[in-house]
Amino acid sequence: MDFSQFNGAEQAHMTKVIERKQMADFMKLYSGMVERCFNACAQDFTSKALTSNETTCVQNCTDKFLKHSERVGTRFAEHNAEQAGK
Repeated sequence: MDFSQFNGAEQAHMTKVIERKQMADFMKLYSGMVERCFNACAQDFTSKALTSNETTCVQNCTDKFLKHSERVGTRFAEHNAEQAGK
């Protein structure tokens, strides 16, 4: 984003706003992944340790979730670049 029309204080404020938004978005993404993978994978509550099946499930779930999020982000960036070119 181009903040050149703003003075230094306004630029700093906008940067902080964007950083907060990015952190909130990251925390939402992370929380969603934790909830989804916990609900899909946690089956045995008789032990603190994960079973081997639960461990594999969590690894697969998180890998799939992160790859999906990365792909969506890439497509979103491509779409934005396409729209900016018009």
